[in-house]
Amino acid sequence: MKKAYRIMGMVMLFTCLLSLKALAIDGDDLPADDVPIDGGLSLLVAAGVGYGIRKVKGNRKK
Repeated sequence: MKKAYRIMGMVMLFTCLLSLKALAIDGDDLPADDVPIDGGLSLLVAAGVGYGIRKVKGNRKK
């Protein structure tokens, strides 16, 4: 169980660090042909976290 929490914590930390890097980029510095990854990635991360929490709670009940 501690291993699952450690992995989830590392994933959340990595995601936060990536989002901080993305926020640090000014929009004027991007080339015109680049498309920023917007809300879709955050929705996928949120869904993954929710699924992970559901699986951990399900494994606890067993």
